[in-house]
Amino acid sequence: MDPDVPLIVPEVNADAVSGFVKKNIIANPNCSTAQLVVALKPLHDKAVIKRVVVSTYQSVSGAGKDAMDELFSQTKAVYTNSDIVNKKFAKRIAFNVIPEIDVFMEDGYTKEEWKMMMETKKILDPKIRLTATCVRVPVFVGHSEAVNIEFEEPDLGRRGARQSCAPAPGCLVIDKREPGGYVTPYEAAGEDATYISRIREDATVENGLVLWCVSDNLAQGRGAERDPDRRMPDQPQADQRQEESGVSRKGAGRAMTEPLLAIRYSPTL
Repeated sequence: MDPDVPLIVPEVNADAVSGFVKKNIIANPNCSTAQLVVALKPLHDKAVIKRVVVSTYQSVSGAGKDAMDELFSQTKAVYTNSDIVNKKFAKRIAFNVIPEIDVFMEDGYTKEEWKMMMETKKILDPKIRLTATCVRVPVFVGHSEAVNIEFEEPDLGRRGARQSCAPAPGCLVIDKREPGGYVTPYEAAGEDATYISRIREDATVENGLVLWCVSDNLAQGRGAERDPDRRMPDQPQADQRQEESGVSRKGAGRAMTEPLLAIRYSPTL
């Protein structure tokens, strides 16, 4: 990771772009890192983060069109009782999960996990200790992450976390303690926001918090091209959404609409 090339997530460290003058290059991080730091930034600003444990559930589109074709063809093969062929992944992806993304390193972590650790430190704070387990899941579009956070200071609690994330750039809090009161990859497809749900305190550590975040990995991969503040013409204002649904976000993301999967992916038959 080149120290002279700024690693930019627009909602988190846009000011760091000034560092491009050293090599006239800027870069954006792994999409799984991007959505993570968008969620962590407002929390870190309020109560310094000491340690993060993250487990990712990453869609096959993160591995490209061939990976999406493999999920499609293997799923079809299951229902037609045909032979299942593994080409892109080491094991079948249909109706399965694979705890291996990118190559294995000497310490047992995969390179994807290493990138999440190093990129988070570079973008957010080099003092943050982070460990990751990255898993490929049979979803076409959208990465999900279960995030356990330990703070240096007394934790914010659920209410404080919601209040910190709600106005933060790129964040949309959908956190209702009822069936369906959270966001899944299906709903996040086609959206620019990082959705934050399932916020709760972690009683196993002194200053702990747990949350669930979901984002369209293809939108995250667009880096500076994405617009976290765009709206659909009929999207209500944040205060109206909060009144109606108990969640809030001031000016980020479009209203959740029918995902654009049919446009995003046309299988090779």
